[in-house]
Amino acid sequence: MNRQVPVTIVMIEDDEGHARLIERNIRRSGINNEIMPFTSGGPALDYFLGGDGKSGLEKGKSYLVLLDLNLPDMSGVDILKRLKETKQTERIPVVVLTTTDEKGEIQRCYDLGCNVYVTKPVNYENFAEAIRQLGLFFTVVKVPEVG
Repeated sequence: MNRQVPVTIVMIEDDEGHARLIERNIRRSGINNEIMPFTSGGPALDYFLGGDGKSGLEKGKSYLVLLDLNLPDMSGVDILKRLKETKQTERIPVVVLTTTDEKGEIQRCYDLGCNVYVTKPVNYENFAEAIRQLGLFFTVVKVPEVG
């Protein structure tokens, strides 16, 4: 039986304007999945790894992470590393969505296991269009369930 598992999009983005723009344009591309927003890394890691000993992840559900690298409390690279080195979260796809386009940083993220690296365009319209394209990508990508 081939059942469709809803994918929860976990957005880790500290810039409120960017977060609204990302959500609005993902919705415009037809994605109606739950979006769980975090504005800093600590609470996001607690959600995934259970800072209080209990993870917020639900067995049998699928997750996809939109990760900004420049966060107020920790580096997105550190979050990526933790997610990819932890058994229960290692298969969750991570889309890095950041203003950083430095080659070394891009390589480092891929080396750590990011699945897609997108540089946020500075121009508003280009940024909105990039997110709409990303939303279209989400309509066809297959995401594994959490075990």
